[in-house]
Amino acid sequence: MKSKAPLRPSLRIENTVYISGQVGINPQTSKLSNDSFENEVRQMMDNLKLQLENNDGGFNNLVSVIAYLKSMKDYDTFNTIYGTYFEDKFPTRTCIAVLDLPLGASVEISGIAYIPQRK
Repeated sequence: MKSKAPLRPSLRIENTVYISGQVGINPQTSKLSNDSFENEVRQMMDNLKLQLENNDGGFNNLVSVIAYLKSMKDYDTFNTIYGTYFEDKFPTRTCIAVLDLPLGASVEISGIAYIPQRK
């Protein structure tokens, strides 16, 4: 899915991949998957996974993420879903409550990954 915003979804510099904020936009429909907070988080995490895969990586390559929630009341639900995307190695994380997010999203995540280049 191409963003209309002036940004790159991800940028690789040698072994480091910087991933722009991902929200729960379904790439097939270009619409926010906001029928439930849980589905929005899953779609957002799937979008993060896609950016990692586009750079030959996966969740185990993430070293740091920043999560933005419109409501800290969703913190426990977010953690439950977020945790299912990792086998055992979690990246560092900061979670911040914000007033608003792009496109009316309830949650957004950005990340930095270390992905060694293939030789």
